[in-house]
Amino acid sequence: MTVTCRARSDVPAPTRPVRATIRALAARALSATGLFALFTTLFAFVQFGTAGLADNDGFYHMRMARLMLEEGLTPRFVWLPSSILNADSFYDHHFLYHAYLAMFAGNPDDDALIMGAKLASIMMPALAFVAIWWLLRAEDVPWAWIWALGLFGISEAFLYRMSMPRAQSASLLVLALSLHVLLQRRYHWLLPLGFLYVWLYNAFPLLLMLGGATFLATIVTDRRIEWRALLFPVAGIVLGLLINPYVPENLIFIANHLAPKIGQPETSVGNEWYPYQTWTLVGNSGGALAAWLLGTFAIGWRGSRMDRSTLIAFGLSVFFGILLFKSRRFVEYFPPFALIFAALACAPLLRSWRIAALERHDASLRQHWRMGARRYGIPVAFAIVIGVLATLTLPAARAQMADSRPAETYAGASAWLRAHAYPGTMVFQTDWDDFPRLFFYNTASRYTIGLDPTYMQLYDPDLYDEWVAITRGKVSEPGARIAERFGAQYVVTDHAHGAFLRAIEGDPHLREVYRDTDAIVFVVVQ
Repeated sequence: MTVTCRARSDVPAPTRPVRATIRALAARALSATGLFALFTTLFAFVQFGTAGLADNDGFYHMRMARLMLEEGLTPRFVWLPSSILNADSFYDHHFLYHAYLAMFAGNPDDDALIMGAKLASIMMPALAFVAIWWLLRAEDVPWAWIWALGLFGISEAFLYRMSMPRAQSASLLVLALSLHVLLQRRYHWLLPLGFLYVWLYNAFPLLLMLGGATFLATIVTDRRIEWRALLFPVAGIVLGLLINPYVPENLIFIANHLAPKIGQPETSVGNEWYPYQTWTLVGNSGGALAAWLLGTFAIGWRGSRMDRSTLIAFGLSVFFGILLFKSRRFVEYFPPFALIFAALACAPLLRSWRIAALERHDASLRQHWRMGARRYGIPVAFAIVIGVLATLTLPAARAQMADSRPAETYAGASAWLRAHAYPGTMVFQTDWDDFPRLFFYNTASRYTIGLDPTYMQLYDPDLYDEWVAITRGKVSEPGARIAERFGAQYVVTDHAHGAFLRAIEGDPHLREVYRDTDAIVFVVVQ
């Protein structure tokens, strides 16, 4: 009897597909890690253009992060009693962003907190840029990493705002991930993303715009209705609003906060809510406008209808472009979505050129050179263009950062108040956007107004009008009214409020007790 034994080598190796998958995932993770390291380096170049922070609000956000560590995730907010953010109505509309910053707020020292805010403001936009690379790669865009690197070359204003210790970079991360799952038709992921977006930042209605663009584009290109593109983000947002540590205050605040921003605001709010002048926009975001034009040119060159992904990106870029012409704060969104649109619009052309370069095995020597130029010359030339643009925008963004106010602004006045004022003392400020720095350096006092002037106007319009009149020097010797109407024991002003300083000359109810190059402190004499 003959026994036949099958050699072990004859058995198919079931692990080969698994190993190939693991290798592919490892390569993808390595690419993402490398890009993240590169992006953090470039954002660090911008961020460390100053020892301070790019924006006043960052001081508020970082102090709130520290309070989360000291008092729990929902600290009682007592610092703006004459606003809709008083202790009984407070809603932290940056809740998850403050939780993120808390990871960098372990050291309570002021300088350490500022450094933590800077590090957090490097890592978050770098993650958002990696997410955009991931999106482009999943859409089979050739040389996706070069396109992602192009984010550093399209707008200095965009890079500057991404470098602020504010939630806009985290918002871009959520939008990039949401657009990715929409393009990949993985709609169920929009439910948790919508939920988290509500807890992260009050820009969450933008997710509905992404879903709406996908809904309409699917009708146009696929001739079918895709309700899931709307239902899942709506469900996530509704759940985020209702399952919330601040409900129902969050619902009231959202209505109050968004209403004054619809149309041109009557109350004087921050500059970010007003539009750029045309040539200013061209100067600081010309690369983004050029990217959008490149995308439209590529569509015309192809001579074919836009596919679903490109049409979605086109619609979103137009939407954010319109918003940018209304308010400069949307420079946070138009440049990246313009680049995404350009990448998706150019992708079919780039793929066809690359395939042609790979398939011409029987070509002549001259044709080989031509195909080689297409295969390698296009990405090299593209990378050179991006590099040149980045050498212009990165230093410009760093220069904007260097123009920020010093980190120690109001530190001296706040230290004096901490040392001489009783805890809970009310401080009257002559500028609403001084609050974040005063709050950062001195949480022992309370303040008249802060974060957004509409918060006080909505709470008490008459009190707000009186504050405006006093700070503009329209009330002579206002010390008594500051004490009676605002309950303030101290007044803090900068040196720029000349009309106010002239109005209080000789006021028997105000006595100067501290002065430095940034601020003057007066005690209210009863």
